[in-house]
Amino acid sequence: MRKETKMNLQLFAEAGTLVNGSESFVNAYNGATEAFTDTHGMTGEMKSFYDTELLENAKPELFYAQFAKRQPLPPNHGKTVEWRKWNTFEKAGVLQEGVIPTGQKFGMSSKSGVIEQYGTYASITDRLEMRAYDPVIMGAAEEMGAAAAETQETLIRDGLLVNTNVLYCDNVDLSTGEVTGTPTACNEMEASASAMSMLTPMMVAKAVTIMKKNRVPTIDGKYYAVIHPSVAFDLRNSAGWMEAHKYAAPDELFNGEIGELHGCRFIENVFAPVLDGEYANKAGTVTYATYMFGKESFGIIDPEGGALEMIIHDKSEIGGPLNQFSTVGFKLETNGATILYPERLLRIMSCSSYSATDETN
Repeated sequence: MRKETKMNLQLFAEAGTLVNGSESFVNAYNGATEAFTDTHGMTGEMKSFYDTELLENAKPELFYAQFAKRQPLPPNHGKTVEWRKWNTFEKAGVLQEGVIPTGQKFGMSSKSGVIEQYGTYASITDRLEMRAYDPVIMGAAEEMGAAAAETQETLIRDGLLVNTNVLYCDNVDLSTGEVTGTPTACNEMEASASAMSMLTPMMVAKAVTIMKKNRVPTIDGKYYAVIHPSVAFDLRNSAGWMEAHKYAAPDELFNGEIGELHGCRFIENVFAPVLDGEYANKAGTVTYATYMFGKESFGIIDPEGGALEMIIHDKSEIGGPLNQFSTVGFKLETNGATILYPERLLRIMSCSSYSATDETN
């Protein structure tokens, strides 16, 4: 007697019984779903490790962001954040006996910012990952941290460039040190072998005086300026800077600090603006923007759940039918920068001995 055995041929049809859906695995034949599990991706510990690696590599490159007023944005609250500030009152006048004075108007003004999402990634083949001498995923995570910092720094820097509180450095005769002119626009700034619109100790003193006259509150008792290395080179080689730092070595409180002058502490940053086009100097070469900050001059949005995030997909998740590549990337949400108090941010425009050779950034 022949015994018949029934066999379900669909057991061998893995392409149909296990389909990757948007929210779960799906059986294409009966619609049954199976939840994603950690075995099909990175473990929580590995994700935390790479997130930490990204943040640690981004942190040393964040110069502008450390001076921002951060505004949280909870989930499900849209994309816009509003900063509010009370209007100030005028000084009191003399009272006339028995006469009620006219009251002052009281109100509130606001500034708003909108977040956008930014991100990038790189694909890494399985052969590179397996055969390279160095840990490729770790190296990619380090470089993504640097790229994330540059992205945020550039967005903040460009957002601050529109501020109209500007000081143009005096044109100085390089042989005598005498001031030969006071520019009111970039195309009046000298950048030649004989004259230069240079950031000098005198210009630093002028900038600090402007901040004080505008009653700009300090940051822990000092103003701070983010300066390009080319501009810092000229400033640090001036007699005034060298004299001020002959005996003093102030403790560094922020990333990139190089020293203090006239109550302003300077932070060197290669991302500080190097500009041409409408910002070109009299010689047609680049100019530089040095930002001087007071307390909470600008704000950035800190979205809950949308902050800087490392994203790694293993080749078993995303590498195609033959597991041929992994991806490493990051994404973040930011408004760039929203200027809250224009008078608390001073843009100092100057040239440098490197104006003819530096490229815009």
